[in-house]
Amino acid sequence: MIPAALAATVLAACTGPAVVTTDDAGPAASATPTAPPPPPLNNTNLVNAFYFGAPVDGFTQYFFTTPSGRWECAIVPRVQAGCQAADGAALGIEGAPDTVADAAGEDTEPTAIVVGRDGEPAFVALPDAPFTPDAATAGVLQFNQVLAVAGFRCNVQEATGVSCLSERSGRGFTFSAEGFTPQYTEVPAGAFVAPPTSTTG
Repeated sequence: MIPAALAATVLAACTGPAVVTTDDAGPAASATPTAPPPPPLNNTNLVNAFYFGAPVDGFTQYFFTTPSGRWECAIVPRVQAGCQAADGAALGIEGAPDTVADAAGEDTEPTAIVVGRDGEPAFVALPDAPFTPDAATAGVLQFNQVLAVAGFRCNVQEATGVSCLSERSGRGFTFSAEGFTPQYTEVPAGAFVAPPTSTTG
C-alpha cells in the first residue's frame, strides 16, 4: 500500500501543469540532398519495350542506340540505366571528370554514365561494354521517343541529347558531347515522334 504522503506526491506530479519548451532546435535537416521533382512524365511518346529487349545471363535487358549511332545505352531492370560511347570510344563529354575510381579503387578514365534505382547519377568505369547486347543489334531510339521499363525511362532529343531517369528516386541525367546535367529532361508534350521502324514497333 502506498503511503498517503507518497500518493499525494505522485498525484501532484501527475496532475501538475505540463511544461512546454519553446527553444527546441527542431528536427535536424537531412544531410542527404533531395532530388528535384521530376517533370510530368510523357506517356504518349512511349515505344514498345519488347522490340528493345535482349537476353543477358538469362534475364532481359533493354538496349538502344541514338540516331547518330554515337551512344549505346541500356536499361537493366530494377538496377540501373546507363550509356557509353559506341565502339569502346572515349566518352568525350564536356565537363566529365578526367578519372573515376574503378572496381579496384584505381583511378581510371570513365567509360559510362549511369543512374541506379537510388542515389545520384554518376560517371563510372565499367569493364567491357555492358550497354551493348551480346547477340543482337540494339534498336535505334528515335528523337522524342521514350523507352520506359522496370522503373526507368530514357529518351533522345535533338536539342538536349540523351536523358535517363529512375522513376523510384526521381534522379536522372541528361548529356550530349557538349555537356552533362544531373537531371532528367522529359520529352515535351506534343513533340514530333519519328515514324515507327522495324525496331520500334
